[in-house]
Amino acid sequence: MSAAAKKLLKHTGDSKIFAFYGSMGAGKTTIIKAICEALGVIDIVSSPTFTLVNEYRTSKGETLYHIDFYRIKKQEEVFDLGIEEYLSGDSYCFMEWPELIEEILPPERVSVRITVDDNEQRTLLVS
Repeated sequence: MSAAAKKLLKHTGDSKIFAFYGSMGAGKTTIIKAICEALGVIDIVSSPTFTLVNEYRTSKGETLYHIDFYRIKKQEEVFDLGIEEYLSGDSYCFMEWPELIEEILPPERVSVRITVDDNEQRTLLVS
């Protein structure tokens, strides 16, 4: 997974807003963990399903955000969360289940679609 994370970061250049699409268990959190490791995160990376947002620090003191919209029921909750701040800053922002807030996502984001075939092989489609 480490090689895929490094390749993804190289391919996306200076982009810092990432939206990860995929079914439950497809590997969204797993690839985000690998990306965070490649970026030098020193904190433990875990799914923010219950906290909604996890904040991580790198060895250089940079901040990264990991957001999980799975439990969001209304768009107002996202604004209460302060989504504008996460999406407009200079920090990396990795989002799981972004389809639940599609209308408010910035157009300049990197979309990563993860599919799983019958042999449990993962494919990442980046756009």
